Amino acid sequence: MIRKPTHPGKVFAEDVLKPLNLSVTDAARMLGVSRKALSEFVNEKVSLSPEMAIRISKATNTSPESWMNMQQKLTLWTAQQNEPSNVIPFPLDAVKDG
Repeated sequence: MIRKPTHPGKVFAEDVLKPLNLSVTDAARMLGVSRKALSEFVNEKVSLSPEMAIRISKATNTSPESWMNMQQKLTLWTAQQNEPSNVIPFPLDAVKDG
């Protein structure tokens, strides 16, 4: 994956908040979370938690898995930017012979 995946907070802001003309304050109240928690998520300061994914999915009639998949792609992409250089591959013959 070459391009950095989009943060799910940005997707939420662009695809949910803007079209519905919802403020972060109103959306936070409707989701049952603090304004600060939603603001940090929308502004890409924090990762999507499973709990927030469930809340968003219930409010938008989407699946929590779809939201978590976005976060997983971003998290993995970020980790791959700093792949460790000191890993020694296991001998494949030993794995196959098990």
